[in-house]
Amino acid sequence: MNRSAIRPTLIVLALVTALVAPSALAGAPKSTPGSASASMNIVDTAVSAGNFKTLVAALQAAGLVDTLKGTGPFTVFAPTDEAFAKLPPGTVEALLSDKAKLTEILTFHVVSGKVTSGDVVKLTSAKTVSGKTAEIDTSNGVRIDGALVVKADILASNGVIHVIDTVMIP
Repeated sequence: MNRSAIRPTLIVLALVTALVAPSALAGAPKSTPGSASASMNIVDTAVSAGNFKTLVAALQAAGLVDTLKGTGPFTVFAPTDEAFAKLPPGTVEALLSDKAKLTEILTFHVVSGKVTSGDVVKLTSAKTVSGKTAEIDTSNGVRIDGALVVKADILASNGVIHVIDTVMIP
């Protein structure tokens, strides 16, 4: 998908998200072992949830879809469409035209290995695929670099997704 096709889609998604404000958890796959989502990879699981359209479009623009469909395992701290809508106006469009910065931000949301919620709560930080470290705070819910984990342990065939309410900017 080229940038000119993604921009209008993202603008519409941001407007719809802002107007309708669907629950961040609506349609998220169940996280029980052996569920249908555990048979899908991380990207397909995100697509089927329906509330990660902006994230998936950004992954496509950065050329990271094939990587996250790979064997992994990966842990993705996935911002919802609502999280992307909270960014200042023009931010998503600017990132889509700066592939290096977009890739840096997206890989900051990925940790190598399968890190479940039981593992996350024992950590104070996690090294991300971008090479940078994200701070973890469990004093009031679970936060990674300030983003609140609103749903944990959505299992995929090649890892796990934790839904977050904010796009983390390294």
